[in-house]
Amino acid sequence: MKAVRYHQYGSSDVLVCEDAPTPAPGPGQVLIKVAATSFNPADALLRAGHLRQVLALELPHVPGVDVAGSVAGLGAGVTGWAQGAAVAAFLPLTGDGAAAQYVLAPAEAPDAVPDGVDLIDAAALPGVGLTAWQALFEHGGLQAGQRVLVNGAGGAVGGHTVQLAHRAGATVTATAGPRSAERVRGHGADRLIDYTRTPVTDAGHAPFDLVVNLVPTSPHDSDALAALTADGGVFVTATTPPSADPGRGVRTVRMAVRSDAAQLSGLLTRVAAGQLRLDVAQRLPLPELPAVHAQADQGSLPGKTVIVV
Repeated sequence: MKAVRYHQYGSSDVLVCEDAPTPAPGPGQVLIKVAATSFNPADALLRAGHLRQVLALELPHVPGVDVAGSVAGLGAGVTGWAQGAAVAAFLPLTGDGAAAQYVLAPAEAPDAVPDGVDLIDAAALPGVGLTAWQALFEHGGLQAGQRVLVNGAGGAVGGHTVQLAHRAGATVTATAGPRSAERVRGHGADRLIDYTRTPVTDAGHAPFDLVVNLVPTSPHDSDALAALTADGGVFVTATTPPSADPGRGVRTVRMAVRSDAAQLSGLLTRVAAGQLRLDVAQRLPLPELPAVHAQADQGSLPGKTVIVV
């Protein structure tokens, strides 16, 4: 099969589109024929070796933690899937990913892609959708009527976070730059803070029942964001935690997304029902993945990028 792999850690130059062995499903595994994957920042961090102390990879490694495709084989003990069934999944970070014609997934990871959801675009959902859902509801305990701040709403995770919070009946304040402002408003943000003009800490909308931080921050910046959280509220960050307990009964969570087929099923159902929009900026063929990594390293990706396999 064709796959994009890297044999050593490094810049985007280490990525090579080459022939690789087609995997065979073992016990408890599903073989997926890949229709598409998508780029996530974690792919670049892993490739560069920045996470090697906590997430050791077996090299050569195939990137791509998101997958959408069809069931091509079942390992021993796996039932419930028909050959050719359309599925999507969030794959383990340390296993080979979906930048290949075939990929293995744990039997509990995939969920069926419902009618009405484009299979290629479905590859844009798992990682970012699960991060948004878990930040809001699993860690943040969001309820209707609460005030939410989404710091970093212009990104793919932020867009889903704003949409889900709005649908849940929250009042949403979002930070975004001029390039993404209109899109974030369309996702349901009630208030928009242009972070290029006004620091979020000076915008005057605090306090918030829930603050979701999706932007790389210093400990000092995280302290300032946590200070915007109401007494007894929740501060959830996908990046840097505060340097100290903010007090006032504020609960702080440093989250890492995990695979959850039931949550992914709910998200896909929302997409099929028109309640959750997938924003795909570009769709590129598999051999273009090294160029996508190079764009990401330069900070010039136009948005969520799907890789069509």
